[in-house]
Amino acid sequence: MVCKCTLKNMIYMLVVGVAMVMSVRMAPFHLIFLLIVPGVCSADHWGVSYSRPYICALNGSSVIMPCTYTYPPGYKVIKVNWVIYRPNARNDKSPDLSEDSEYSQRFQYLGDKRQICTIRLNDVTQKDAHKYYFRFITNKPGGQWTDAPGVTLDVTDLQIETPASVTEGDTVSLTCKSTCNLTDRATFIWLKNTQSLTERNNKLLLQSVRREDAGRYSCTVHGLTSPHVYIDVAYSPRNVSVSISGSGEIVLGDSVTLTCSSDSNPPVLNYTWFNENESSAVGSGQSYSALQSGFFYCVAQNQHGSQRSAAVLVTVEGSSGLWLVVVGIAVGVGFCVGAAALIVVLCICKCNRSKGNTVRIEYENVKSSDQTYTALDLKSQSSDVYNTLNIAERQKVQLS
Repeated sequence: MVCKCTLKNMIYMLVVGVAMVMSVRMAPFHLIFLLIVPGVCSADHWGVSYSRPYICALNGSSVIMPCTYTYPPGYKVIKVNWVIYRPNARNDKSPDLSEDSEYSQRFQYLGDKRQICTIRLNDVTQKDAHKYYFRFITNKPGGQWTDAPGVTLDVTDLQIETPASVTEGDTVSLTCKSTCNLTDRATFIWLKNTQSLTERNNKLLLQSVRREDAGRYSCTVHGLTSPHVYIDVAYSPRNVSVSISGSGEIVLGDSVTLTCSSDSNPPVLNYTWFNENESSAVGSGQSYSALQSGFFYCVAQNQHGSQRSAAVLVTVEGSSGLWLVVVGIAVGVGFCVGAAALIVVLCICKCNRSKGNTVRIEYENVKSSDQTYTALDLKSQSSDVYNTLNIAERQKVQLS
């Protein structure tokens, strides 16, 4: 809009100009170069408008920075560019992003040379976290504008916040978060082992956690996926059982190996063995060697609880006939001792009988000589003959 300038308008424009110069000194981020041209009304102005002065974007995403600009009628824009604000540097001399090797392949100007100055920056990274602003130059000397505040860009990664530990039965909350609040409205998609879940918020709630809930979790926003986290669900031993190496029947003096197994997380810390016929533990360790008959079971325990197995039967062959064996051995020994004693007695008897027979034979020989015996006159014979006959008679009486 062009109009005839009065003295009042000129004074007003002069005051505005002084105020703008003072603002430059007080705020170094605003570098304003304004050419006051006679004949331009106070209603005409220069400026750049950023509808999103702060943007938080995901690492690897594309960012759009909306922008519009105005200038007085009668001017024609001949050059536009976007630059990075760099402290302690002449920002009016900063290179255009379209000419910067780090940005030229990712920078796209979506505006024109009339009033739109929007840009797109693709595949942003942490290195792109800067302040950006727009500047333009017109066809008239001094007719240019540089607005330093521009747009502040933050670049963030997605991360999942999880509890330090998870135990079966707990209620667990997973949070998909970033270091800054995403500017664009975000729809969160949760994944478990690459499978999509129904939750669409930045929080995933797992109630009464089971061991089946263990796995890799990640969240996705705008097609960008966070690093996954692994949820490890701890639980007490279960499915405890005992296995036997062999049939469970062993020969007296041998042993059978019993092995205890279970499903637990973390692994079992202690295995304890019991015999149902005894009140105290009979062993420890995952394996146990049984030397006697009985019903054996194991108890598996970790820091979250314990569980016992069913009992298994171990049988020692021949253990029930042990006393019979002992008795048999005793009877055998007694028989041998008795037989030996009997033999000794018989030998003694035989020896005594042999002596008796010898005396009898001598006596019979003496008796058979009747004539000699009857002819003898004992009283008239010598004492030796008489004594011999007398002894033989006495032995006869004893034997009879």
